[in-house]
Amino acid sequence: MKTIAVAFTGASGMPYGVRLVECLIQAGARVWLIYSQAAQIVAKQEMDLVLPAQPREAQRMFSGMFGAAAGQLLVFGRDDWNAPLASGSNPPDAYVICPCTMGTLAEVAAGTARDLITRAADVVLKEGRKLILAPRETPFSAIHLENMLKLSRAGAVILPPNPGFYHHPQDVQGVVDFVVARILDQLDVPHQLAARWGE
Repeated sequence: MKTIAVAFTGASGMPYGVRLVECLIQAGARVWLIYSQAAQIVAKQEMDLVLPAQPREAQRMFSGMFGAAAGQLLVFGRDDWNAPLASGSNPPDAYVICPCTMGTLAEVAAGTARDLITRAADVVLKEGRKLILAPRETPFSAIHLENMLKLSRAGAVILPPNPGFYHHPQDVQGVVDFVVARILDQLDVPHQLAARWGE
């Protein structure tokens, strides 16, 4: 069973992150989830989804929503320094920050590790595990691009949620699934979210 950490931050694009967690649970992965205070605001705005302030409440909510098995989904507070992903002795197999704010991306690039979201990214990079960042911003400034290049050179995958349309999506869910499929491909997690080119 792969362990995949996921963080939601305050960028637009919360449907991508929530759908990613759902697909990981369905694929049988173990999921460690963290989210920022700003992500709580965005989730309410974009999905009318109330992310509980308490990790245990969030764990119950998401486990019920997605039918997670006991222990399959764990939610950690952003200041929980006792969480396993805070230490290189127990890193996840991969970590996805989706959606990722430019502020979070900058902090990861600088190695500040001021909370669990950025500390986990620091751990994953130093331990040679896969880090995927899904920055939702446009246009990119030179500062944004320089931070992305720095992280790419450090081994991170920069995966902006830019949907393709060659599969003729019929609704917003089809657009979301296209992006989530690309993330799952990077994680080597099987899925049937979108037809592949040439099929």
